[in-house]
Amino acid sequence: MKYIRELTSHFESRPAFTSREVRTFLLNRGASAGYHKLLIHNLQESRRIFRISRGAYTFHEEVQLVGFGFQPFYYGLQDALSLRGLWEQETNPVILTPKRVRNGLRQFEGRNYLIRRIDRKMFFGFTFVSYYDFSIPVSDVEKTLIDFFYYRVKIPAEAQQSIAQKIDKARLRSYLKEVPDSLSRRVIQFLRSDIQNES
Repeated sequence: MKYIRELTSHFESRPAFTSREVRTFLLNRGASAGYHKLLIHNLQESRRIFRISRGAYTFHEEVQLVGFGFQPFYYGLQDALSLRGLWEQETNPVILTPKRVRNGLRQFEGRNYLIRRIDRKMFFGFTFVSYYDFSIPVSDVEKTLIDFFYYRVKIPAEAQQSIAQKIDKARLRSYLKEVPDSLSRRVIQFLRSDIQNES
């Protein structure tokens, strides 16, 4: 089918792309206005591309890339613990985004992933880490800790010591100035109790 080779060459190096981007790409090459829908449908049917969410697709059958269908976002909570090497458990991707999306468990090619909305004021504290051929946004240790308390999710016992040991205190202090006082107090209480338990 016409344009497939060009489209593949242009988009397969990305973790994800949108139907709007495909439409623009094809229009610039002389395709008709609705042709992108047919092309996307045929590529899905042949399993050359995979649907992440409404209007978002990928050439890669890799669940850890689904976050790019919900930009802006970062990977956090248990997923960040795994990606940062803070524990050895393999976890489902956990996507934190300020977009208006439905919270909860979803599936991509038979694999589960979790989406959680986060307030835009709390959307900070992540850096990019290498994941195969891509760079993916992952909350740093300090923000991962804060997010566990923000979402009131229990921190896995086997990861608590690793988190406490790798905390950058100066960075954590600067982050805690950006969050509600009640949240800040819970984080500080956790760290103090962890230190007391070690002594």
